Amino acid sequence: MKKNKMLYRIVAAVLACAVVALALVTYQSRSSSNAPVAEGAVTATGSAKGMEGDVVVEVTADATTIYSITVKEQNETQGIGSVVCEQLPDTMVAANSYNVDGITGATVTSDALKEAVKAALTSAGLDASAFAVAQTSDAAVEKTAESLDCDVVIVGAGGAGLTAAAQAAENGAKVIVVEKMPIVGGNSLKATGGMNAADTKYQEALGITDSGVDEFIEDTMNGGHQINDRSLVTVMAEESSDAVDWLDAIGAPLPKVAATGGTTHKYLHEPEDGSAVGSYLVEKLNAQAEKLGVQIMLNTEATEILTENGAAVGIKAESKEHNYTIHAKSVILATGGFGANFDLMASFNPALANAVTTNHAGATGDGILMAEAIGADTVDMDQIQLHPTVYQETGLLVSESVRSMGGILINAEGKRFCNDLATRDAVSNAELEQPGAYAYIIFDQRIVDDLKSCQKYIKNGLTVSADNYEDLAKAMGLEGDAIQNFVDTMDTWNAAVAAGEDKEFGRNNGMDADLSTAPYYAIKIAPGIHHTMGGLKINTDAEVLDTQGNAIPGLYAAGETTGGVHGGNRIGGNAVCDFVVFGRIAGNNASAYAAN
Repeated sequence: MKKNKMLYRIVAAVLACAVVALALVTYQSRSSSNAPVAEGAVTATGSAKGMEGDVVVEVTADATTIYSITVKEQNETQGIGSVVCEQLPDTMVAANSYNVDGITGATVTSDALKEAVKAALTSAGLDASAFAVAQTSDAAVEKTAESLDCDVVIVGAGGAGLTAAAQAAENGAKVIVVEKMPIVGGNSLKATGGMNAADTKYQEALGITDSGVDEFIEDTMNGGHQINDRSLVTVMAEESSDAVDWLDAIGAPLPKVAATGGTTHKYLHEPEDGSAVGSYLVEKLNAQAEKLGVQIMLNTEATEILTENGAAVGIKAESKEHNYTIHAKSVILATGGFGANFDLMASFNPALANAVTTNHAGATGDGILMAEAIGADTVDMDQIQLHPTVYQETGLLVSESVRSMGGILINAEGKRFCNDLATRDAVSNAELEQPGAYAYIIFDQRIVDDLKSCQKYIKNGLTVSADNYEDLAKAMGLEGDAIQNFVDTMDTWNAAVAAGEDKEFGRNNGMDADLSTAPYYAIKIAPGIHHTMGGLKINTDAEVLDTQGNAIPGLYAAGETTGGVHGGNRIGGNAVCDFVVFGRIAGNNASAYAAN
């Protein structure tokens, strides 16, 4: 891929200021009918726990009517929960009810907002049950047909789709993105660690000289149990440094470098402030795409790929009010994996039918199924990854960065039981063999200070904590010998870090500092469905292949909707590298195909 030398420093600065300004906005909802507030209406506040802390609202209502809902305070994830706080109050006012349909993909925040409004109504001395049933219209919505034209149409506005859109638009293409969810980001918003890359300027600046392309390739192949497509892995590794430079150019630098589970060297690139990489990149990619004129159509679901003489020439899609026919010169599929399609997963592994998933609700494999309908081939569909550190009550993934920075895993007996930073499948399998099939992830204040994700875990009540090891063991619910086992385990681990050698389990990374800075924290975790390694079969140009091994003209794919890159197990940090590298390749090649 030709290196992109364009720099957008000024634009990035402007965007950063805009983000700060947006963070200060109080979201206010007004009645769609602009009905005047009746005499005797009262105003009260209410709150409820969201994904990232309390959601606080102010409601003005009387015994029969909700006049306004204002979100006074919220710290929900930008692009997910924040969208709920922007959109759902209007829906509630229009329905004269707090009990409206939430926004798919942001259920926790939606439920919190409903509970907060209900609490405010009660606080106002009103009968909240009077607003429990939404006022709806019986009139059927008649959809209108609409035809659109573009150079490149992209299905899916997650990391891969937004990357492809920004790259294609940068090349001068007219781009339309359709996204069935009400928010952009997809599963990429849930990525909490970083992006793996080799031979980057950031590694060089830190004196990291042993994390080259060849090592990256071999770690990825070994992590995937050698069933990966080596040609795809090679391209990902070779283009990873350029991808990091491109992100830097659009205002999304990843200057911190660390190790991650299953690797032998430091490849993981992270935001400077310790932010979760997914929401950080999605925000930057979305801004870049919009700046370049990309049309992003939310709440619009693609249903079919249009073909002509064997080539992809557009899609059919539908929204609540429209049936779209979008004519395009090329099509990019970036709909993500199928980690929320339990029927599809169970067809490959029945044991996963009732498992907890970290995936967002839209990860149902749509792009794979649509492409199969026109003859596309798939690969590795039975390879479904469990992540070892999932908070079971909500499906929240506890970042691998916690372990990369020195955290360890402890079982109910107060003991370590594996190399905490082995491959995800190895650690997950080890957890499932422990008493109760769960574990605790242990970290200290040093890690909390450096990692924003940990600060959120504490704020949201996921953790127990104490100022010494014995009290932490008791807070975790350990009893009897397990308490002393835990104290001994912590002492043994700290000694191993000091010696630079883990004699128990052979861990050789994430040992730069011990766990000796009080207070100490623990989160109870267990494995959960995280990533579907299988998907559409592509070549190194991101072209989708048919069942005969031939490229389908005009059809490209990138990200988790494809298979072959990760093999039998994905290394943490490789999904982000995958979607940026192959998103750019798809955007470049789809726009070139359209131009020709």
